[in-house]
Amino acid sequence: MSDMRFTIIGIVLVFVGFIILGGFGQNFQAATLESNEFGTCYEYSDNMPPVEINCSFKIFDQTIFFMLVLGFIGTGIISLIKGVKGDWDSRVKPEDMVGPGNNQNENSEESEKD
Repeated sequence: MSDMRFTIIGIVLVFVGFIILGGFGQNFQAATLESNEFGTCYEYSDNMPPVEINCSFKIFDQTIFFMLVLGFIGTGIISLIKGVKGDWDSRVKPEDMVGPGNNQNENSEESEKD
């Protein structure tokens, strides 16, 4: 038996990671190409001409972005694995059980009858 909470959380985290990578990834992939091919990097803006910047800052931003995406996807995969393996929520100690058939409940009902 799997733990559905972890499975659902894992699916959502992996999905969010891929959506972030697909939506914003193209903004961060140019730093490596500019640095390797040209040696100079530029900051692009809609209303200004490109401004030359230090490539290490742009590559650092790219690395932080991909670490964030990998964190989402990695956490989602770990959650999926835990959800598939997780039968711990179905193994409840007898003394912690609540409801019909519990010895503690039967004892309290018997004491009320007396």
